[in-house]
Amino acid sequence: MKRPVAYLAGIGKYAPRRVIRNNEFAKLGLDTSDEWIVQRTGIKERHIAGPNETNCSMSAAAARTAMDRAGVHAGELDVIIVGTASPDRLLPATAVDLQAELGATRAAAFDVAAACSSWLYGLIVAESLMMSGGAETILVVGTEKLSAITDWSDRSTAVLFGDGAGATILKRSKQHKGILSTYFRSDGTLAELLYRPSGGATRPFDEKVLTDKSQFIQMEGREVFKHAVRSMSDATDRALDGAKLTGAEIDLLIPHQANVRIIEATAKHAGVPMEKVFVNVDRYGNTSSASIPIALDEALAAGRIGDGATVLLVAFGAGFTWASMVVRF
Repeated sequence: MKRPVAYLAGIGKYAPRRVIRNNEFAKLGLDTSDEWIVQRTGIKERHIAGPNETNCSMSAAAARTAMDRAGVHAGELDVIIVGTASPDRLLPATAVDLQAELGATRAAAFDVAAACSSWLYGLIVAESLMMSGGAETILVVGTEKLSAITDWSDRSTAVLFGDGAGATILKRSKQHKGILSTYFRSDGTLAELLYRPSGGATRPFDEKVLTDKSQFIQMEGREVFKHAVRSMSDATDRALDGAKLTGAEIDLLIPHQANVRIIEATAKHAGVPMEKVFVNVDRYGNTSSASIPIALDEALAAGRIGDGATVLLVAFGAGFTWASMVVRF
């Protein structure tokens, strides 16, 4: 097992106040019900950002909490990495808006676009920067305003997604605490199973795009489910192997919160019983890159992660991308 280079010094989250419960979708004209949604996804409600809430504002709220808990002020940040699939603008990066909002004048700032795996990808990049000596204190954020890129008339996607942000401060490791292993991969041949067909440089916004709603998320649910289980299983194996641990030695598994059936399948493969798995998909839905840091914040607040605990994190997202990490707290 390698000596950790970086540790998670502070965690913070932000969730919009507005909550949409399953029974409200019928009022929007969708042919669905609470029973149908819960049975297939485990989701009961999700937080939805208001018109004045942005990825920048949500990220800043989560980041300030994480910074306060880590005892870090904005001037100490060397790098800001923001993972998101729903940036406030296509240009410039959401990370530079966050930098300006926080007043982190010393920091380099950039976005990572790996969909639901973005926050873990960001942590892996951050650890590498520390290993190279390029940074000492790094802010990594996962943030999404998926409600802005979801077709609310499409039952297959509208019920799944929520908004929010989670943030982490990474600092130099002390006393053998921190990141023990990492793993990340992708498969671009499967991109069109979960994607936004329009709105980029290949097919910019025009009247036809707005008419056919191709700027919104489109997903082949059954195929995505199959690949998610397979890829997250691969990721848990690789992270455990890298840390020279077994599932029985994991104190808590925090998977990407997309679907309770995917979570259960991943835990079973890893050999981690469900009582050692943190689940909050029922209250947040799929918040993409924000889901693991939000869950991590809640797990810490609930006392599920004690001093010396070993935690396995694993994600899967559009791309396809997948990633995992073992962390000792």
